[in-house]
Amino acid sequence: MNYIAPLELSNHPNHAQYINASVIWLHGLGADGYDFEPIANHLLRPGGLPNARFVLPHAPEMSVTRNNGYIMPAWYDIYGITPLSKEDAEGIEVSRQYIQQLIENEIRRGIPSQRIVLAGFSQGGAIALHTALREPKQLGAVLALSTYLPLKAKLATEKHVANFHTPIFMAHGVWDDIITLEMAQSSRDILVQQHYSVSWHEYNMAHSVNNQEITDIERFLQQVLHQDLVE
Repeated sequence: MNYIAPLELSNHPNHAQYINASVIWLHGLGADGYDFEPIANHLLRPGGLPNARFVLPHAPEMSVTRNNGYIMPAWYDIYGITPLSKEDAEGIEVSRQYIQQLIENEIRRGIPSQRIVLAGFSQGGAIALHTALREPKQLGAVLALSTYLPLKAKLATEKHVANFHTPIFMAHGVWDDIITLEMAQSSRDILVQQHYSVSWHEYNMAHSVNNQEITDIERFLQQVLHQDLVE
């Protein structure tokens, strides 16, 4: 699988010693790493997360069955009307391995795993959740936005103890017609039943992100990364 180097954003590109946290943020189907560049730049401002590094990877181009085989950026194939009708376990695993490489890269650059956040929107959020719950090193947090838990039947046997207590921020639009609110709530319920710490948020929006959600994300990240203590 061919991957373009991720987009990286920080206030200290030439002074890594000032960077104390990393957020790896995965885009949705058909988008690319630039999709969340404006939000990352907003969060990097003074008063937000000025000492973080945002890593915005680009999904590889592939044929997506649901879209009549059209080639587009995707983290895995989607076969039916809903993502759960039939799941691309192999594609999900390939993406998990790639994101795990990005985690290891941040660790090599001096960021402790406990200060690395996995974030994602829609299909990217599914990969963020899937990867974090199986990651053998403790992560700082997970942002799962407008998404669902993939391969849920495998969670009980594949989850790793390292991230049993990692905080998970889940957010969804009540008018989402791509990934329904009910599908997201079902995923939340599975995580809660497995004793994960889930902070659940609903917003009056469709399959998107709104300003209140961004404010809540910023507050959550500041809390889990203790940004005010380490600036």
